[in-house]
Amino acid sequence: MGEGGNDHVTAEKAVADAEESRLMELGYKQELKRDLSMISNFAFSFSIISALTGITTLYNTGLKFGGPVALTYGWFITGFFTMFVGLSMAEICSAYPTSGGLYYWSARLSGKDWAPFASWLTGWFNIVGQWAGTASVDFSLAQLLGVIILLSTGGANGGGYQASKYVIIGFHGGILLIHAILNSLPISWLAFLGRIAAAWNAAGILVLMVLIPSIAPEKANLGFVFTHFNADNNVGIQNKMYIFVLGLLMSQYTLAGYDASANMTEETKDADKNGPRGIIMSIGISLIVGWGYLLGITVTVTNIPYLLSSENDAGGYAVAEIFYLAFKNRYGSGVGGILCLAVIAVAVFFCGMALMTSNSRTTYAFSRDGGVPFSSLWLKVNRQEVPTNAIWLAVSVAFCMALTSLGSLVAFQAMVSVATVGIYIAYALPILFRVTLARKSFIPGPFSLGRYSILVGWVAVLWVATITVLFSLPVAYPVTKETLNYTPVAVGGVLLLSVSSWILSARKWFKGPTTYIDE
Repeated sequence: MGEGGNDHVTAEKAVADAEESRLMELGYKQELKRDLSMISNFAFSFSIISALTGITTLYNTGLKFGGPVALTYGWFITGFFTMFVGLSMAEICSAYPTSGGLYYWSARLSGKDWAPFASWLTGWFNIVGQWAGTASVDFSLAQLLGVIILLSTGGANGGGYQASKYVIIGFHGGILLIHAILNSLPISWLAFLGRIAAAWNAAGILVLMVLIPSIAPEKANLGFVFTHFNADNNVGIQNKMYIFVLGLLMSQYTLAGYDASANMTEETKDADKNGPRGIIMSIGISLIVGWGYLLGITVTVTNIPYLLSSENDAGGYAVAEIFYLAFKNRYGSGVGGILCLAVIAVAVFFCGMALMTSNSRTTYAFSRDGGVPFSSLWLKVNRQEVPTNAIWLAVSVAFCMALTSLGSLVAFQAMVSVATVGIYIAYALPILFRVTLARKSFIPGPFSLGRYSILVGWVAVLWVATITVLFSLPVAYPVTKETLNYTPVAVGGVLLLSVSSWILSARKWFKGPTTYIDE
């Protein structure tokens, strides 16, 4: 028994040494603690995708643009093409398992001459997209807490307390603070919380998708759920295809963030296999359970205009009103619905926590290569081998982003846009370099798409190009400053700032990942 135990320890040490040697080949030394299993790696991405978070937050958008048809079919159309993106990313992750993830991949795949600029552009789209994601998720939780308080005190029609925009910002800041403290814990603690988060998301969806339809006294028939198209949006858009496309934003916003599995590879055992598995599993399982949750909610929809109206008890928050009414109409009290919203609030909380984990690792890795101002500050790790300074940077930026909501909630929609389109541009850039510049030179890792690699990669790139255009289209006519879609403004701003900073300064000193200096 003793000898067997020693053999096991020796084998584990040999694997750890091999992982460390592989990381050194990629240009880095092991500074973060490699303590995550495949399940823990998957849990971070699954918790960030969090169908409970994305669907609940943007259900209004899907209901308004297309309704049940856009929700039920749009989910699988979006998921189908998202899997192409995920498969391509998984293949590249297997070849280059580093915390730098996307920006490192771009450098390796674009060739030595283009490496610095390619990694600079990808890195900044990735970091800003993740900052916007952290800001939008935690701000969504703050808004949801406001709705829970409103319903708990009587609802909008019963004199309930409506939190002001300053109270919501206060909630947002408090949530960010808690997330920063949790993320400063050792990675083993975060891994434990990540597994709880994944279990909570899965269990929460399974419970709610069965409970809400069984409680609701009034239900729509299956014909409504699978064939009803809502073209009544009150924003001047009549073309059904246009409306359907706008309704896809809910699905695409939800199905993002799985790059966390790549960003956590330096803390994952057997990373060149488990990183890719985390990406693919998180997308696949989220697709299945998310669709179940969508059906469970949509089957209880009987009056779309009322659910979208600011005159209802939840102030126009469709999912909250659905839950509240289901219990109130059945039992005369909406308390059960409020408890269901609390289940979702916990899932959103876990989503924001995992997003900050991924965010901080990307910032740490990019700083390690000098890509972030004051890089020497953000690349430091504490005694638990956690990049705490990068965590507090994420908190500060996410809070400042949300401050724009004090002027207009249109600013929040811009954050959602950057968190969706911006992050997908960062996903697509290394894939584009893989299918063009590195078409013949790319050497796959243990996970390979084989002869289908180029085809899958091109489908992924074309899908991202498509959604970038589609989600930049006007969402209301006539276009005014109140109805303007700020997606092209926000994403174009990131592009302009990153390219101009490259031309004016960074091209003189940023050399890309350190591996290129070594070579």
